[in-house]
Amino acid sequence: MTGKYQFLKQHLRSSPSTWLVTGVAGFIGSNLLETLLKLDQKVVGLDNFSTGFWHNLDEVRSVVGEDRWRQFSLIEGDIRTLDTCRKACRNIDYVLHQAALGSVPRSIEDPINTNQSNVSGFLNMLVAARDANVKRFVYAASSSTYGDHPGLPKVEGSIGSPLSPYAVTKLVNELYADVFARVYNIQAIGLRYFNIFGKRQDPNGVYAAVIPKWFAGLIKGENVFINGDGETSRDFCYIDNAVQANLLAATTENDDATNQVYNVAFGERTSLNELYSMIRQKVVVSLPEVNEIEPVYRDFRSGDVRHSLADISKAVTYLGYAPQFSISDGLDKVAEWYLKNLG
Repeated sequence: MTGKYQFLKQHLRSSPSTWLVTGVAGFIGSNLLETLLKLDQKVVGLDNFSTGFWHNLDEVRSVVGEDRWRQFSLIEGDIRTLDTCRKACRNIDYVLHQAALGSVPRSIEDPINTNQSNVSGFLNMLVAARDANVKRFVYAASSSTYGDHPGLPKVEGSIGSPLSPYAVTKLVNELYADVFARVYNIQAIGLRYFNIFGKRQDPNGVYAAVIPKWFAGLIKGENVFINGDGETSRDFCYIDNAVQANLLAATTENDDATNQVYNVAFGERTSLNELYSMIRQKVVVSLPEVNEIEPVYRDFRSGDVRHSLADISKAVTYLGYAPQFSISDGLDKVAEWYLKNLG
């Protein structure tokens, strides 16, 4: 199955396309940009830098080199403005829509801004993509859509009630995409991300994800907090697996694969206690004193589901998705990045 992605990369190099990546200065967006430029694609990026960073783009530039960097053009703007979305979608083959206000806690604290970016902004992008006749609209959906559904592993066709405003917005994205497919024949694919992690994921701020936050805490010798008893579990997925899913979804020629949503994960469950041990093992190689740091346990966090695990068989069957990096593989790669950038 890995061969399908390898074949796709060879094909893209021989016949380049033009891609739009929204949220291009963010964690996932900048990794998509890096991969696409390495594959000699032309990329337009859109970002308002509310959660993205210039230094992410600077790093991509240094990694890909000046010749490839010239294939990238940036629009600094906001998806909440329809004209900006229209400008960004002009002459685009494939849209990879990553721009959103992430974080369950942020949405609980500020549901209005979350809705404006994730619902109004999403609708603007759909309209602009429709009017520009893009070939495919691939968007970041979320495992939060499963809500209170107790079943494990999570299967695309069975969801529960949302547990946060963020989860509501991501469910609405799927409903809008489905309606646009039926009414306007737009080809849309949603990717339900499960706890994506990797280089350039921001460790700072109250809404930082657990893996970058814990790397930063251990490297700096600060307290690392675990919400609840540490037996909460997640299906952690390394960024390169998510990049693969985006490119396969954008270019699939399988008619049955379009206008669907897919789980994007590795398909294994790791508890927070296990995750902490794994991260500490990666850091202790360079910083032996970290071995003495024990986590601090505190209350469960509002809006969080207890366990999450993806069934990835639908993406494997329809898209040829074959995640290459386990959580351990991914942590090896990301430890090197955080030690270099935070050490």
